[in-house]
Amino acid sequence: MKSIWIVDDDQSIRFVLERALAREQLPVRSFSQTRDVLAALESDTPQVLVSDIRMPGGSGLDLLTQVKERMPGLPVIVMTAFSDLDSAVSAFQGGAFEYLPKPFDVPRAVELVRRAVDESLREAVAEERADETPEILGQAPAMQDVFRAIGRLSQSHVTVMITGESGSGKELVARALHKHSPRASGPFVAINTAAIPKDLLESELFGHERGAFTGAQAMRRGRFEQAEGGTLFLDEIGDMPLDLQTRLLRVLSDGQFYRVGGHQPLRSQVRVIAATHQNLEERVRQGVFREDLFHRLNVIRLRLPPLRERREDVAMLARFFLQRSARELGVEAKRLTENAMQRLAGFDFPGNVRQLENMCHWLTVMAPAQVVEVKDLPPELGLAVGTGPAVGAAAAWSAGPGDTTVTEMAGAVGMDTPLPSASMPGGVVGVPLAGGWIGSGGAPAGHLPTVGSGMEPLPAEGALRGAGATLDAAWLMGLQAEARALLDAGEGEVWDQLSRRFESQLIRTALDVTRGRRIEAAQKLGIGRNTITRKIQELGLED
Repeated sequence: MKSIWIVDDDQSIRFVLERALAREQLPVRSFSQTRDVLAALESDTPQVLVSDIRMPGGSGLDLLTQVKERMPGLPVIVMTAFSDLDSAVSAFQGGAFEYLPKPFDVPRAVELVRRAVDESLREAVAEERADETPEILGQAPAMQDVFRAIGRLSQSHVTVMITGESGSGKELVARALHKHSPRASGPFVAINTAAIPKDLLESELFGHERGAFTGAQAMRRGRFEQAEGGTLFLDEIGDMPLDLQTRLLRVLSDGQFYRVGGHQPLRSQVRVIAATHQNLEERVRQGVFREDLFHRLNVIRLRLPPLRERREDVAMLARFFLQRSARELGVEAKRLTENAMQRLAGFDFPGNVRQLENMCHWLTVMAPAQVVEVKDLPPELGLAVGTGPAVGAAAAWSAGPGDTTVTEMAGAVGMDTPLPSASMPGGVVGVPLAGGWIGSGGAPAGHLPTVGSGMEPLPAEGALRGAGATLDAAWLMGLQAEARALLDAGEGEVWDQLSRRFESQLIRTALDVTRGRRIEAAQKLGIGRNTITRKIQELGLED
């Protein structure tokens, strides 16, 4: 990690911060005047810059302006005495990350620097990914229509609405629109309005003044201010609360807004791109989305096709994701046989491109050989019920009295002791686990659903339907078979290995059902918001 640069003419301030940050194993470099900082920038760059405002030989605000011209993404923390508060507030207009009032509490200063470091690292990763990743891949006619639309909009400032299923790449399209627009030199700021609690969303969008609410110890710029001169991407706009829809309409109408707790109107020079997986016309009819806001956003609409409508792109996307996963893990890229690629292209991909990307990452880690055969593909591909043919035990399913039972399927995957089955409400076949029922929907008790029988098929990755949890029964049986094999072989840490896999599948299923909304997924799983966030980090499920 690069150093934290401290700029202050007061030696005691530099000394205190140096010692405090050193205890946190954060590298530090100190300067007493701004001209030394500008000279150092010729050969080095900081991770975070912490600067005083009033210094002999140059103002910290002037330094902020010059640094931001060279490194727009660098977090800058401004230190200020109370008498300089007005200057500190105006510094935010120049892009300051946060301000630190003097005299400051040392632990709070360290925590603020930590936040700035995290932000800097996230920005670096995002920039690296943006540099190495093509904007959008696709040769299918439906995608060519999207590319042509992006080209036509390249010199426009018009508001755009992107519609498409979850995981289809709406943010990639928004980034492409930004990159090829007159605002390309400005920031691209994205926010998922469904992922932020209602009581925090207003502050996230519009910022807040100091003391606006409990815990607002400092003024904070919102996403509209952060995106000034650039593009603001509002994902899942259909889930925005009605009262915030009114505020958003005001910004789009006259270009003005107020921070939470503020009385001074602020001007907004931001292009808004919105996206949703929902039918906004229907939400307007239901009275949960403002009609005037809908028309304000729906100036130009781009429909992004789901992956099942562009199957000819699956092979190209799979090769790209396999190469990228291999690069990230430092291994040689896996290759799919022609039959395996055909099986992949025949899958319906309810999770769209994101699901294909996750599958390729799974193959990079789990496929036993360098060349991936059909038998090496993820378990959910064996239960495909779209245009692609079924494989494995799924191919044996039939209608009527001859249906394959759970017991028979257990034998098909080599399990000595089959999982018991029973009927759930609504005619769902289930497997008891941890006091609840896990199973598939739509079949008579003790039977698996039939391919092409009109019954509801087993979900490709499992699902959470209503209040009852359902997971792919074959996947669970495969997990039990693996457990038996590991135990028979005397392997150690079997509990840790398989519980991590089960938790990963359960959390992925919940996130797929809630379209990535973690809070809603946690509620459906019956766990806390902090718990699901911690589990996602521990299990490596971050996107």
